[in-house]
Amino acid sequence: MTTITFYTEGSRIIGFDTVGHSGYAEAGADIVCAAITSAIRVTESTINDVMGLSASVHVDEKKVKISMRLPGGLSVSAENTCQALMTGLMVYFAQLQEEYPDNVSVMEA
Repeated sequence: MTTITFYTEGSRIIGFDTVGHSGYAEAGADIVCAAITSAIRVTESTINDVMGLSASVHVDEKKVKISMRLPGGLSVSAENTCQALMTGLMVYFAQLQEEYPDNVSVMEA
């Protein structure tokens, strides 16, 4: 099971942790894990590479964990865009949870 926990401060999504292999199929053939990883990569690339921000990303392959945290002190425009991206990511993961309830769990903390 992959557990995805989104962290908030007030109404602001500040980041997330994803932990675990979904177990849908063997590593390398797991479409659920591929969907999760691809969505994270698009979000991170947009924030860091396209927008030029410095979201913190940590990958721990031994623990099968990916963490991302947004920087603080963003301009209103950058903050709005980051929040839209993070909210879209949360909605997407919630849809994956509905489709694969034995493989994905989404939480807020």
